[in-house]
Amino acid sequence: MTTGSIPRHLLLFALPILAGSLLQTAYSFIDAIWVGRFLGTVALAAITVSFPIVFALIALGAGLTLATNVLIAQYFGAHRRGELRKVVDSSLALIGLLSLILLLIGELLAPRALRAMRTPPEVLPLAVGYIRVYLLALPFSYGLFLTRSMMQGVGDSRRPLYFQTASVLLNTALDPLLIFGLLGFPRLGLNGAAWSNVIAQGITLAALLFYLEWKPTLVTPNWRCPNLDSDTVLTLVRVGLPSAAQQVLVSLGAVIVISIVNRFGPAAVAAYGAGSRIDQIAFMPALTYGLAISTVAGQNLGAGAFHRVRLAFRWGVVQSGSLTLMGSVLAVATPQTLLRIFTTDPEVIALGTLYLRIVGGLYIFLAVMFIANGIANGAGHTLVTAGITVMSLWVVRVPLALFLSRELGSVVGVWYAIGLSFVIGMLLALGYYLSGRWQHPIVRRSPLNTSSLLHEDETGDS
Repeated sequence: MTTGSIPRHLLLFALPILAGSLLQTAYSFIDAIWVGRFLGTVALAAITVSFPIVFALIALGAGLTLATNVLIAQYFGAHRRGELRKVVDSSLALIGLLSLILLLIGELLAPRALRAMRTPPEVLPLAVGYIRVYLLALPFSYGLFLTRSMMQGVGDSRRPLYFQTASVLLNTALDPLLIFGLLGFPRLGLNGAAWSNVIAQGITLAALLFYLEWKPTLVTPNWRCPNLDSDTVLTLVRVGLPSAAQQVLVSLGAVIVISIVNRFGPAAVAAYGAGSRIDQIAFMPALTYGLAISTVAGQNLGAGAFHRVRLAFRWGVVQSGSLTLMGSVLAVATPQTLLRIFTTDPEVIALGTLYLRIVGGLYIFLAVMFIANGIANGAGHTLVTAGITVMSLWVVRVPLALFLSRELGSVVGVWYAIGLSFVIGMLLALGYYLSGRWQHPIVRRSPLNTSSLLHEDETGDS
C-alpha cells in the first residue's frame, strides 16, 4: 500500500473489513430480534446492561491488538522483517496471558458491576446469567482480534473476512437452536444466545490458526520456537496501553450512561439498546475506515511517504463520510421503521425515535473523527486518541448526560449529550491531524526490499 492509487487501495482494503463488520453487526441485530421479539423487553434490557461490561473486557484485548497492527504495518512499510516476526510471537504470548486473567476477573466482578449500575431488579438475574456465559468466549475473541490484526497489518483484509463470515453464519444458526431448544438441543433461553457465541468463536479461532499453519505467511505463529522479545513486549504495552485504556474509558463511560438511563426504567433501557444497535450499522463505515486508515498510514509512515498519508486522510473522509451520511439520513427519516425491527412496544419506539432523530443527525462528525484518529493510531500515537476519548466522553458526554437528564426530567437529555460529544470529538481529532504531529512515527525506515517480506498474493489487496 506504499505505491499505487491511494483511493483504490483504501477502498479495496476497507471493503472486506466493512463487510466483516456488517456481518458481525447483522448477527447482533438477529440476536436482538430473537431476544426482543420472543423473550421480551426485560431480556433485551438484560443484554443492553451487560454490553458495557463485556465491551470493557474485550476492549482491553482489542486495544493491545491495535498495537500489534500498528507495529506490523510500520515494520512492513519500513522493510524490517526480523522485528515484525518478534511482534507476531510476542503478541501471542501477551494476549493469551491477558485473556485468561481478564476472564477470571470478569467472572468474579461482573455481578457486582451490574448491581453498581443500578440494573432494575427484574433485569438483574437474566443479565448475570447471560454475562457469565458470554465471558467464556473472551480468550477466543482475543485470539481472533489478534490474528485479524496481524493479517491486516501486512495488507490482507480478505482472508479474515472469510473466517468472520463463517463465524457469523455458525452463530446465527446456533442462536434459535440453543435459545428455543430446537432439533434436540437444550432450551437455554437468553443464555442460549451467549453459548452460541462461545461455540462459534472457539471453532472459528481453531480454524483460522489451522489455516495459518496450512498456508504459512509472514504472520504465521512459530509455536515450536517462538521469537519472544522483552523489548517488543514493552513496545506493545507502550503503544497498546493507551488504546486499551481508551476502550476501557469508553466502556466505563457507557456504564455510567446506562446507569443514568436505568433510572428511567426498562423501556428507556430497551430504547437505548435498540438505538445503539442502529448506531452500530451507521457507525460501521466510519469505524472500518478508521481501522483501514491506521494500516495504510502505518505502512506509508514506515516508508516515509507522508504525502500519501495526507491523500489517505482526504479520501478516507470522502469515502467514509459518503457512506455515513446515508446511514444518518435513514436514521433521521425512518426511525420508527428501524425500531420496529426490534420491538413493538410503543413506549420503546417513542423514546427510540427521539434518540435516532437527535443522535442520527450527527453521525457525520464521527466519520471525520475516526479518520483523523486512524492517522494518529497509524503513527503509533495512541495516547492522542486516548486523550480525545477522555475529553469527548468524560468532559462532555457523561457530565452533560447527568445535567441534561435532570434539567429536562427525561432520558432525552442523555440523547443530546451523546450527540454533542460527537461534535467535540471531531474537533479535537481534526486539530491533531492539522497539527502535523503524526509525521513522527514510532518506527523508522530501513533500506530493504518490500518484496522480501511478503509476496502480493500472500498479502491480499496491498
